[in-house]
Amino acid sequence: MALVACPTGSIGTTERHDPHTGIDAFPMPIDDNVYFCGFTSESSFGAWSYLITRPASEGGNVLVDSPRFASQLVKRLEAMGGVSRMLLTHKDDVADHELFRKRFNCERIMHRDDGAARLGVEHVIQGTDPVQLDDDLLVIPTPGHTRGHVVFLYRNKFLFTGDHLAWSPARQTLTAFRSVAWYSWPEQTRSMENLLSFEFQWVLPGHGNIHHDDAQSMHEHLKRCVSWMKTVK
Repeated sequence: MALVACPTGSIGTTERHDPHTGIDAFPMPIDDNVYFCGFTSESSFGAWSYLITRPASEGGNVLVDSPRFASQLVKRLEAMGGVSRMLLTHKDDVADHELFRKRFNCERIMHRDDGAARLGVEHVIQGTDPVQLDDDLLVIPTPGHTRGHVVFLYRNKFLFTGDHLAWSPARQTLTAFRSVAWYSWPEQTRSMENLLSFEFQWVLPGHGNIHHDDAQSMHEHLKRCVSWMKTVK
């Protein structure tokens, strides 16, 4: 799996291997109808992307951020129903979004302040208020890492966090990344505090560690994260 998904193709083997070994593992199930895509892209710094599978009656399949446009992955996505929407958390992790748009004719969604118009995005989010995309999908603007960063909440259970929020194994709680708050750390702290209004059980980041817990525990972890962020300059 690591060999076929490596963003720079830097992993090799000392023995012959079946080139298809590991490929069928992606997209890899996480929980319910949510999958990890693998095939990360060097142009997105190896950021993770995710797939939500849904019937057409619920809006069709959704890609969260862009994986590498690898033929093996594209074939798997086609077999799983294609892609109707691509949700882009921020400008760092767009990778091969345009190729996926051309292949699947999917609608891309991104915030104006991260260059959505420049990228030709079809659905542009503006301002700082949450936007309900459909019954299950909510866009929550979270400026801080970048000016137009957003996170996506699916079914009040899965929070796709881009570069905004991840799990810290060292601190055993949720965390943010001060060293890459390109836009504003104080703004990111306020954005994080705003997330306390929402319920979720999964944090699925572009960088960092995934974490799953019950909603109340997640809320407590998030409160600790906010308190810690307020002490960091």
